[in-house]
Amino acid sequence: MTFLVVALTILAVLAALAIASTRVVKQYERGVIYRLGRVLRNPMRPGLVFIVPFVDRLQKVNMQIVTMPVPAQDGITRDNVTVRVDAVVYFRVIDPIRAGVDVQDYLSAIGQVAQTSLRSIIGKSDLDDLLCDREKLNQGMELMIDSPAGGWGIHIERVEIKDVALPESMKRSMSRQAEAERERRARVITANGELQASEQLAQAAEVMAEHPAALQLRLLQTVVEVAAEKNSTLVLPFPVELLRFLERTTPPEQTPTPAEIIAAEPTPARMLDLSTATLEHALVRVPVQSDARSRALGIMPGQCG
Repeated sequence: MTFLVVALTILAVLAALAIASTRVVKQYERGVIYRLGRVLRNPMRPGLVFIVPFVDRLQKVNMQIVTMPVPAQDGITRDNVTVRVDAVVYFRVIDPIRAGVDVQDYLSAIGQVAQTSLRSIIGKSDLDDLLCDREKLNQGMELMIDSPAGGWGIHIERVEIKDVALPESMKRSMSRQAEAERERRARVITANGELQASEQLAQAAEVMAEHPAALQLRLLQTVVEVAAEKNSTLVLPFPVELLRFLERTTPPEQTPTPAEIIAAEPTPARMLDLSTATLEHALVRVPVQSDARSRALGIMPGQCG
C-alpha cells in the first residue's frame, strides 16, 4: 500500500514537471527563453517548446503588425496657424530578443516617439503642406520614428496623418477664399466664352460682307422661324442698304463759321432798315389787293366816285 502511494506521488510530480516544462508558441509569436536571467541565443520557433522548470522563463513576443493610434497633438505651423493633428503608426517586431531586452516596454516607447515626431512635423510644415502634401510628411515622420525604433528591433511599416483640425476662424477664411476662387474661375470661363463667341460673330460678319446673299438667306430663315411660332406680330428689319443710300444722297449740313454768326446778329441800324422795307412792302401790296377786289366785284378803277 505504501509503495502504491509513493508511486502515485512520483507520477504526480513527474506530470506536474512535464506540464510546467511544456509551452506552446503560436504561429505569429516567437519565444525568448531566459535561463537563470540570461537570454538564450536563438528565439524559439512556433510549436511545442520545453523549458527547465524553475530555471527557464519563456517570454512570448508578438510578431504581427501593430496598429497604434497617436493621440491628437496641438501645435503651431511654420506659418503661425494653430492646428490639432492626430496620426496612426503601423510597426512590427523584427528582433524579439532586442525588443524584450533593449527596451522595457516597446509599445510605450514607440507611442512617445510618435507623439514627439508628430509635434516636430507640425512645427516644420506649413498649413498647405498639412492639407495637400501629407504623403511627404508621412514619409518624414516615418523616418523620424524608425531611427530610434530600429535599435529596439522594431521596424516602422507606415505612418499616416489622419486628421487636421483647424480653428473655426480659419475654416471661415478658407471657405471665403475657396468661394472667391470659384467665382474667379467662373468669370474667366464666361469671359473666354464671350471672346470665342465674338470671334465667331466677327468671322460670320466678314463672310456676310463678302457675300450679301448669305445675309438675305439668313434674314429669310429667321422670318420663317418666327412665322412658325404663330406670332400675331411679325417685325421685319429695315433694309440697311436703303439707310446707306440715304446717307450718301443727303448733303452734309454746313456748320456756320464764327464770322457768319457775328454777321447775322441783329444791330439797331439793320433792324431799322428791316422795319422800313417791311412797311414799304405793305403799302405796295394794299393797292394791288384793292384792285383785285374791285375786279372781283365788277367795278372798274375810277368808277367809285
